[in-house]
Amino acid sequence: MTIIEIPQGWPADEDAARAVQEELRRRLVTDEEGPEAGTGNVTGLDVAYDDERDLVAAAAVVLDGRTLEVVEEATAVGRVSFPYVPGLLAFREIPTVLAALGGLTADPGLLVCDGYGIAHPRRFGLASHLGVLTGRPSIGVAKNPFTFTYEEPGAARGEFAALVAEGETVGRAVRTRAGVKPVFVSVGHRVSLDRACAHTLRLTPRFRLPETTRHADALCRRALARALAGE
Repeated sequence: MTIIEIPQGWPADEDAARAVQEELRRRLVTDEEGPEAGTGNVTGLDVAYDDERDLVAAAAVVLDGRTLEVVEEATAVGRVSFPYVPGLLAFREIPTVLAALGGLTADPGLLVCDGYGIAHPRRFGLASHLGVLTGRPSIGVAKNPFTFTYEEPGAARGEFAALVAEGETVGRAVRTRAGVKPVFVSVGHRVSLDRACAHTLRLTPRFRLPETTRHADALCRRALARALAGE
């Protein structure tokens, strides 16, 4: 088993990470519509940790955006590359996530992250970070609220409410299943908020969470289990 080591020169403290985050944020593109929902490929990204062994497993699962069938999948296992600091979580896992993405032969298309894009204290969460680094359109679809307020959306599937941080709309709480807790959608890079929400609804035909996330979550957990078993 190959372990992805922490890259040389990777930020080692909060000040260094925030400086990198700010530099990359200047390259963020938020005025493109992005791909239309139901077209091209969509790639789910997720990670699983084993903190005792300082390991993180990443999964990238490509789905056909029209049929939601799996096109390709890839995994990577690496060292956790940064301490746990809220607002800087991307630095813990990005080298391993990029390695998983690099293992794909299919066009990843839109990146769908289990986390946030601009709904972030410095408007640069994991989805934005990965989008800028790869140049690909990206969105964040998170399970839980973070640094914003929102009104509860209507109970029907497709209802939504704005996520607001410091008076700015940074995403939407979107109801993907009637009467079930919403998910929290934000723009990552090169996608409009309307398109991000359309993709989210397209990816949730049966369950609260996107199929991209469901596949990637299961795959990264299996990859971590294999790594811990020494396979």
